[in-house]
Amino acid sequence: MDSIAVSARTSKARVCSCFVLSCLLAITLQVFVFSPISPDILELPPTSSASLVPTNSRLQRVIKLGEGFLENPEDVCVDKNGILYTATREGWIKRLHRNGSWENWRKIDSNALLGITTTKAGSLIVCDGEKGLLKVDEDGVTVLTSHVKGTEIRLADDVIEASDGSLYFSVASTKFGFHNWHLDLLEAKPNGQLLKYDPSTNDTSVVIDGLYFANGVALSADQDYLVVCETWKYRCLKYWLSGEDKGKTQIFVDNLPGAPDNINLAPDGSYWIALLQLFSNKFEFVHTSKAFRHLVATYPGLYELVKGTDKKAMVVNVAADGKIIRSFDDPTGEVMSFVTSAVEFDDHLYLGNLNSNFIGKLPLNVA
Repeated sequence: MDSIAVSARTSKARVCSCFVLSCLLAITLQVFVFSPISPDILELPPTSSASLVPTNSRLQRVIKLGEGFLENPEDVCVDKNGILYTATREGWIKRLHRNGSWENWRKIDSNALLGITTTKAGSLIVCDGEKGLLKVDEDGVTVLTSHVKGTEIRLADDVIEASDGSLYFSVASTKFGFHNWHLDLLEAKPNGQLLKYDPSTNDTSVVIDGLYFANGVALSADQDYLVVCETWKYRCLKYWLSGEDKGKTQIFVDNLPGAPDNINLAPDGSYWIALLQLFSNKFEFVHTSKAFRHLVATYPGLYELVKGTDKKAMVVNVAADGKIIRSFDDPTGEVMSFVTSAVEFDDHLYLGNLNSNFIGKLPLNVA
């Protein structure tokens, strides 16, 4: 009888062991064989003078514009008449008139609206993370371009108009789409592009390929070069449009104290750059391990645990020579977090973001 009991227990233990091993094998296959990414190690910038920016809480003093009326207003722009525009997550282009009244201006069938800019002709150009580059005006919505070299534009991100009417815009990733952009972060490969749309020919061409999540785009005051942000590299690149360096790419600023999102030219020729915290401080080790990256990519709930974008907010003002002049923070995310754009107009800074229902307005002439 005892031998039968021992045999039964042994058999049960074997079954349990086989079950555990099968589960471990299934998880290993799921994580490493069927993972949606093939990651590289993400190299965060070393501590340097550029990244040692004193922390403050200036962004906790913002005036909340349109609170409750705006859903995740990612970008902001102002037209020649002083009317402020933003694109919200539910597909509305909303605008704030000089008298303080808000208007639901145009509805687009999309929940992937990102960067926006105004044109000399009075139109609004919108990056749709799923449809491509859109023109929005009183006549409605037109898709300007959705393909480049026969390939669908997967994740149009930010756009700016040059004086000749050309539109330069970033494609954050050619591999991952709007709803799984975080996989590009976990993969940490140069899947981004800078494109140019020529309205006279309707032609779309590649200006720069192989960018690490191409994000914000801005022209210089003289339009002799443009700047494009590489979010995963914590840097911005300068691409020369004219002069003896025409066609060359150089580093404009690197080792930033955060990952750059959108960039906008200020009236004095400097730039405002919104910076992101990619990982929560407790989980920064994730960027050093391919195995952890596979694991987080395979189980989306883990990304919600490790992400840091909703933990704080930061914008920096960078001079034309690439030096940081000043910075504004909400170090705890108490009032603002995941700030994605900063636009200067009439001595105020207007702040778009992806984690609130308002646009922040910050006076710049107050100490």
